[in-house]
Amino acid sequence: MLTGIHVAFIGGDARQLEVIKRCIQLDASVTLVGFDNLESNFTGATKKPLTCDVLKDVDALILPIVGTDDQGYVESIFCSKQMQLLDEHVASLPSHCVVYTGMAKPYLKKLLASTQLPLVELLDRDDVAIYNSIPTVEGALMMAIQHTDITIHGSQSIVLGLGRTGLSMARALHALGARVRVGARRQEHLARIYEMGLTPFHISEVRQQVTNADFIFNTIPQLLLTAEVIAQMPQSAFILDLASKPGGTDFRYAERRGIKALLAPGLPGIVAPKTAGQILAQTLSRLIADQRKAPGGDAT
Repeated sequence: MLTGIHVAFIGGDARQLEVIKRCIQLDASVTLVGFDNLESNFTGATKKPLTCDVLKDVDALILPIVGTDDQGYVESIFCSKQMQLLDEHVASLPSHCVVYTGMAKPYLKKLLASTQLPLVELLDRDDVAIYNSIPTVEGALMMAIQHTDITIHGSQSIVLGLGRTGLSMARALHALGARVRVGARRQEHLARIYEMGLTPFHISEVRQQVTNADFIFNTIPQLLLTAEVIAQMPQSAFILDLASKPGGTDFRYAERRGIKALLAPGLPGIVAPKTAGQILAQTLSRLIADQRKAPGGDAT
């Protein structure tokens, strides 16, 4: 239970609604900032503007998946006004407050560093990332089917990266009957790809591997699909870049070549916001509860 804990939400999308519901169910005191246009009202939650006074007794501050942009603006689909998180807002938070977000840009990290408030980046956690890979893969498959005129079954499919999303992506493609090749750097990853019954290759060989590719799914946030690599692809190839912005693809050159290439970060919040929100709600509620138990109030 979160009885006696004050949780404040600043901005967000439909995923936050599931987290809000969970916090209310667990008896937290909930303040909503940037939810002015939210049609449904949550019993037990209070809507307030972004002021220093609102934040002075907050135990847990929850920001959107991308906490702020490079100028400190916080995105909210439920508010038409711009909200900017400033030094004075952070300074007003109590010393035991923990700030939660999906990923933090340098602005937010610098803002919090001056106060030494703990910051938890949820997408850095293995549990959240693995759970999130499920809606990510489903969304990726949906987009691949929508934007091509061939079946995934029997296709030449390439996955770049065997991280948490890449592993789930490769498994799903294999289960659907695709001929799957996976590019990785680490020897243990190449061994795992082989063990899974897939075809491994070192990422440095990507230029040679794409010559007959139907689908390329990139999960590595580094420019790997360069103009030189894309030049080797058939024009019918479809690139879906799942890495965080700006992705790992030369989209300008892909367009010039007539190759369809899409950047699709944040698929869980787009294709399955309810499920993605429940994943965050489960993890956040546990972290906030642990925060109260931990020595010094730090989240673990």
